[in-house]
Amino acid sequence: MGKATNIFFMGKGGVGKSTSAALNSVFLANKGLKVLVVSLDPAHNQCDIFEKDFSDKPVQITPHLSVIEVDQDHWIKQYIKGVHNQIKRTYSYLTAFNLDKYFDVIKYSPGLEEYALILAFKAIQEKFAQLDILVFDMPPTALALKFFYLPTLSLVWIEHLLALRQEIIKKRDLITKIKFIKKEFERDKVLNKINEMKEEYQDLKNIFEDPKQTEVKLVLNPDQLSLAESIRIFDGLKGINVNLNQIINNKVQENSVCTKIEQTFADIPMLNFPYSETPLIGLSTLEHFLEKNGDVVQKQLNMC
Repeated sequence: MGKATNIFFMGKGGVGKSTSAALNSVFLANKGLKVLVVSLDPAHNQCDIFEKDFSDKPVQITPHLSVIEVDQDHWIKQYIKGVHNQIKRTYSYLTAFNLDKYFDVIKYSPGLEEYALILAFKAIQEKFAQLDILVFDMPPTALALKFFYLPTLSLVWIEHLLALRQEIIKKRDLITKIKFIKKEFERDKVLNKINEMKEEYQDLKNIFEDPKQTEVKLVLNPDQLSLAESIRIFDGLKGINVNLNQIINNKVQENSVCTKIEQTFADIPMLNFPYSETPLIGLSTLEHFLEKNGDVVQKQLNMC
């Protein structure tokens, strides 16, 4: 079974990130590719753009285009449930101490949102691997960057956990006089789980860094605030070896000055996207816009 290409749309709130993701998806679907739009943004603007209600079940827009919304709260609960079950399995000997009442504190742990989105991403990748394109409408900048950071930061932390666990096993061997170290390593539930987590996060990191599997498009407007946030996004992705594939300079008018944007991102493919006087709401409006701006859109959105 093949793997769908992941296209992530990032950008400051209000720049037209969701609309750009929708236009991209309609264009690719009309080219005959099987496309799924995945709304990871809690605002879920795709339901307004396509004028339909969405959920975690795909809603078909055209013969080759469907949309789903990711319920962040659902995946937070799934993540907490998974942690809870893993702790109970790994530390089953602690059940006699009636520690269940302390597990509720997990829901107050920092970083739950990005863990939940990663969990959702993995599930979507597995479930819809047969499609050609997965288009992700990303959440606001801070959470979107944390989503991409998570595998790299987790691997750093896991390396320390591995070293610590191995030291604990060595000390335990000395105390219990156990000489068969290899067998003890194989029986250690905690160490096995840490190694399992390491493999999972390394796989995610590989996906994000692989240009054949992942593309990131950064949407911005010709204004200073949008440019400043876009630079932070670019620097953040560069620091974890995630490539920025395209700059989409959106809502460009005849009098727009884009010199600074062009200078800042001179080494990245960039296309100016024309401003639309008509709100891009509804499938027919999106398709009309694509037809009207065929030359520009073809250059910007052509993935074939």
